[in-house]
Amino acid sequence: MFDPVINKKLVRITTVPMALRYLLPGQMRFMKNNGFDVLMISADGKERAEVIKNEDCRHIVVPMTRRITPLQDLYCLFQLIRIFRQERPDIVHTHTPKAGLLGMLAARFCKVKIRIHTIAGLPMMVEKGFKYHLLKFIEKLTAASANHVWPNSNSLLKYIYSHHLADPKKLKVIGKGSTNGIDIYHFDRSGLNNKLIKDAQKALHYSSVNQYLLFIGRLVTDKGIVELVNAFRTMQQTYHLLRLILVGNFEDTLDPLPAATIMEIESNPAIIHINWTDDVEYYMFLADLFIFPSHREGFPNVLLQAGAMGLPVICSRIAGNVDIVTENETGSLFDCGNEQQMRSVIERAIAEPQLTKDRAVRLRQLVISEFRRENTWKKLFEAYKALLN
Repeated sequence: MFDPVINKKLVRITTVPMALRYLLPGQMRFMKNNGFDVLMISADGKERAEVIKNEDCRHIVVPMTRRITPLQDLYCLFQLIRIFRQERPDIVHTHTPKAGLLGMLAARFCKVKIRIHTIAGLPMMVEKGFKYHLLKFIEKLTAASANHVWPNSNSLLKYIYSHHLADPKKLKVIGKGSTNGIDIYHFDRSGLNNKLIKDAQKALHYSSVNQYLLFIGRLVTDKGIVELVNAFRTMQQTYHLLRLILVGNFEDTLDPLPAATIMEIESNPAIIHINWTDDVEYYMFLADLFIFPSHREGFPNVLLQAGAMGLPVICSRIAGNVDIVTENETGSLFDCGNEQQMRSVIERAIAEPQLTKDRAVRLRQLVISEFRRENTWKKLFEAYKALLN
């Protein structure tokens, strides 16, 4: 194993508790069990109590928002400065854009020696005009305030480097990438609960004669849902037994879907919408292909999860996705936003079932060998220790 740290205080910050719950589960408890005094900070939310219970670490509420809210942001900045002065942390490690900006500014102001910001996707990638330049400025300010910037994939590091968002000396990817790895025992076909399989089948009105495409994630424009729904509607005309499962919630404030797309999802009987659930592995078990047309990612956990479940993956050719899926080796890729190409790749996967399954087998081997959650935690712990020393 390794030697624990002694009497070192680690502060982990995300904008909302949902990020602590779904992006970093188990990580704070692991660090605490290996000697760190861990403090979690985020806004309040329904996941907060669960996070505190699961991680067994302290949590302080700072009411950050995911939107641009200058007065609220300034208030939160002063709150973080006050907390850091009281807590005197050895390491401040932030995730998500707003927490990164405010957390790194406050930590720098308080002269915290080790200031780490993890980048797991860049909103600026899909923006244009004034908003693009504003988001780029925010990323550069965050990186300037940090003294370590850790993209969670090598392709994201290349993007950051090529767009001059951070000093190259600050950049580092932990291991092969990923913010938290995945629990390969949780995402294992052989360990599923039969009752929950039947519950998922009931929710889908499942039939073995149908062929199921699956998407899991937020139902927003940035995830490529518009193109996916359009491509599926066209494919329906030829593939009458094809079904599209969308697991996730609509958002009405940040990046909502067009009304026409929502109407198609709600009115098309071959599109099955399932609200967000923690039991996504059961839908992966029942699906035939996993489709992930996202416009921007850091290092998407959902691709690791699908890979561990042995589900064939088709995804957009973007940073993050390409660190997991290699064309015709561990899956299939299409150009981001290209409906016609997406459709062609899906049709080819349907027409070549054995090749598609072979790629899924290789992806599963990759996930199990490189992205076990415990290995990611150990590499992060060793990175912390190296900085402390």
